[in-house]
Amino acid sequence: MKLDIVHDLQAVYRKLVDSSSRPGLISDLGKEAAMLDEENAAGCSSSILLLALTLLDPEVTFKVYGSEAAAVENELNQLTFAKAVQADQADYLFLLKDAGAGSLEDAIEMANPGTFINPHKSATIIAETGMITEGNKLLLSGPGIQTSTGISIDLPGNWIERRSEKNKEYPTGVDLVFVDRNHQLLSLPRTTQITVCREVEEQWVM
Repeated sequence: MKLDIVHDLQAVYRKLVDSSSRPGLISDLGKEAAMLDEENAAGCSSSILLLALTLLDPEVTFKVYGSEAAAVENELNQLTFAKAVQADQADYLFLLKDAGAGSLEDAIEMANPGTFINPHKSATIIAETGMITEGNKLLLSGPGIQTSTGISIDLPGNWIERRSEKNKEYPTGVDLVFVDRNHQLLSLPRTTQITVCREVEEQWVM
């Protein structure tokens, strides 16, 4: 079955909005991703390509991190007419699964946080990760969450600390979107607070 560029991308957008308005809600892009599996020549996962097709257009800019970043940027440019730029100028930063250790921290550091007058002009980081599941490794709280909710995400490094530092002057900051190899999507808006559960704190570099 071929991807319907209007209907199916609208479905992807709705799932992204749902997960962004209800942080901790894991959305499944599997159905839409399956439609791309045989025609995805972009050099990135089907989930990343779906989000790129949904979010990119000639009016926005982007940056790709990964071993084949230049080739992927060229393909995404041809598909969406969005322009590839340096990280600090990009509206969207895409981190592929082979981006390497420290790439997410670097992307968070470089990403445009917007300004107090124009916080909506900040960047969104979209990254491929290990498994995303419900769990209790990370507790999320904040707008869109009644009390708190738990998730588990296979993503080592000190990105939580970097994100906290980047987002300390609300409303400026960056939003994060994660997708795993099973096409599970998790959104962490800048307003979401992340607490590492004590029993797993030693596994993270904080």
